[in-house]
Amino acid sequence: MTGILLRIVVIAVLVGLVWFGLRRIWRDWQGHFKATDEAIHRRDLEERQRPDVITLERGRDGTFRPPDDETRR
Repeated sequence: MTGILLRIVVIAVLVGLVWFGLRRIWRDWQGHFKATDEAIHRRDLEERQRPDVITLERGRDGTFRPPDDETRR
């Protein structure tokens, strides 16, 4: 009886260690991806302010064109 109980405790401890390890890895990766997304977003916002960037709008036919180019096809 004691051997079976000891096995159950050891298995439970191992499962707990694996579970908490996986949770920590998951949280670390989430934080890394959030930081990367924020950096990309910040870079995109800065890039939009440049004078050589053209803002395109979607036309009625679904094609992206500059806002003043609506009549030309």
